[in-house]
Amino acid sequence: MPTAPLDPKAILSVDPWLEHNVDHIVHRHDLYRKWKDTIDNVEGGYEKFTKGYEKFGLNVGPDGSVTYREWAPNAKEAVLIGDFNNWNRISHPMKKDEYGIWEITIPPQSPGVCAIPHDSKLKISMILQSGERIERIPAWIRRVTQDLSVSPVYEARFWNPPADQVYKFKNKRPPQPKSLRIYEAHVGISTSELRVGTYKEFTVNVLPRIQDLGYNTIQLMAVMEHAYYASFGYQVTSFFAASSRYGTPEELKELIDTAHGMGITVLLDIVHSHACKNVLDGLNLFDGTDHLYFHEGARGRHELWDSRLFNYGHHEVLRFLLSNLRFWMEEYHFDGFRFDGVTSMMYHHHGIGTGFSGGYHEYFGNSADLEAIVYLMLANDAVHTLYPNSITIAEDVSGMPLLCVPVSKGGVGFDYRLSMAIPDMWIKLLKHKKDDEWDMGNIVHTLTNRRYGERSIAYAESHDQALVGDKTLAFWLMDKEMYTNMSDLTEYTPVIARGIALHKMIRLLVHSLGGEGYLNFEGNEFGHPEWLDFPREGNNNSFQHARRQWNLVDDHLLRYKYLNEFDKAMNHTEDKYGWLHADPAYVSLKHEGDKVIVYERAGLLFVFNFHPTNSFTDYRVGVQEPGEYTVVLSTDEKRFGGFENAPVGGSYFTTPFEWNGRKNYTQVYIPSRVALVLAKK
Repeated sequence: MPTAPLDPKAILSVDPWLEHNVDHIVHRHDLYRKWKDTIDNVEGGYEKFTKGYEKFGLNVGPDGSVTYREWAPNAKEAVLIGDFNNWNRISHPMKKDEYGIWEITIPPQSPGVCAIPHDSKLKISMILQSGERIERIPAWIRRVTQDLSVSPVYEARFWNPPADQVYKFKNKRPPQPKSLRIYEAHVGISTSELRVGTYKEFTVNVLPRIQDLGYNTIQLMAVMEHAYYASFGYQVTSFFAASSRYGTPEELKELIDTAHGMGITVLLDIVHSHACKNVLDGLNLFDGTDHLYFHEGARGRHELWDSRLFNYGHHEVLRFLLSNLRFWMEEYHFDGFRFDGVTSMMYHHHGIGTGFSGGYHEYFGNSADLEAIVYLMLANDAVHTLYPNSITIAEDVSGMPLLCVPVSKGGVGFDYRLSMAIPDMWIKLLKHKKDDEWDMGNIVHTLTNRRYGERSIAYAESHDQALVGDKTLAFWLMDKEMYTNMSDLTEYTPVIARGIALHKMIRLLVHSLGGEGYLNFEGNEFGHPEWLDFPREGNNNSFQHARRQWNLVDDHLLRYKYLNEFDKAMNHTEDKYGWLHADPAYVSLKHEGDKVIVYERAGLLFVFNFHPTNSFTDYRVGVQEPGEYTVVLSTDEKRFGGFENAPVGGSYFTTPFEWNGRKNYTQVYIPSRVALVLAKK
């Protein structure tokens, strides 16, 4: 049955301001429909098309035979070579079909026993039309390893463990969280030691921390195999291989299954926006041509990232990428994806040298890369069709309208977008403004400036802000005093007191006002000092800044524990009241002189006093619902490093008198650099 055409009224019902762009949106939806119908009619729908990994790459039959298929139309000869045949370039030739797909089936050594040993090395050796011989790692390979003492180039391995060594999942996927509280993590840096951390260590040591802190979702970075550790996982070489730096595929499965057993959803940071330009262990020049998986020439290269760009308009590239999504969901039981580099994908200019003002002319027309946008529509549609409870998040800085609207209504189909302007605002404030120069109106505007009906993930800082050249919010706030005054045995200096107070307030404000989901980067919950810097030539391959110093938060004499405890309390308070999945907040006050912000969300009353010196007694705040209120969370509690001037509890009665546009008011004591959350008794 053909895919239904888009009704223009559906677009305008979402956003009437799109009136002048309806034709463009209908046109891109028509392009999506054409691909969807092709997939349905020619490939048997998403169900079969997205299982390309069962056809391509190396697959073992019930009898122990191994079938290997590879798309390489420019090759005129192809041979499978490896440890299993002593790297013989003649003994195992492959046959090519009319679509440029090479194939070989290797019979079993004996019934049920593969002729290719588990974890042995292999390659495809090809002779090109020019007569040149090239050798490559199979494009769909599921395991590659690197021995840096020999070479930085990866080697392909045939991953086929004995049945008793294959990890068997024990836990069901948890239900989709109503409120996304995301812990962004990188397995490699999750150890305090000066080395690469492992999947096993993450499972045993970090998952319990995440659960205790009240996060219900993990976003795992740098899982897809990448040749260069310092790329933070964003220069992918083997798309179907889980990074071997941290352990085996079975150990990653155990990590995800254990998280599911704790009720934690696990998302993969997926990189389909570009690929590493490596030839020997990547997709670049795979069959000797510039244009197999990528656009040829300049369109196939990202000038800033020095990487290759996919040809999203090609049938086989779509099979590869959509199957890649299905593979991670099916093989490893991931629950969804955070799509990296969506802005770069959606525009021909890739966002380079382009500022987005929010004018609709910036999103539609010649600058839009329709092939890439249609791929994202197909990807979201496929993932949500096959896995209705899955979650997809877009990393987009442009503010593209309809990004988080279902494909059937003319949207791109994501569930959430990242609010990337928020962390930038905090860094600018801390870098360039004194505390008494902070503009309450601008802070609130940045936190609430999102497309109505499209859900956003808010964050005060992510991995981007911590990278070398910048530093964490805690380090911006407290800088060198973090080395000398983070112990309870030392003086509680004005710098440390300010830093701890503002760190808590910034995070609570972002958490409760900034979106429909919240994200924290690993370690920042306790104010991790300094910055992130991976081992590289420029730092003598040091791991000093490529780790998480858990010892800081575990030492009860250090003040990091206060920030950690507050983060935990903040998440558990959200879990109880559910502000993230409530309607957006109603902001009743942004007072520039007093530096006070007041708003209501999910039946709670939030009061923030950012004034560096002034505290306010009997401060009148508007509230819509009458009744008796009590403080359920205060940043000033002693267990959070506060002064206990504004404790939890108490009774605050409303007076039926209109105040700041609300039907009632109550009066609170709000000390300097303190935030309160009040709920009805």
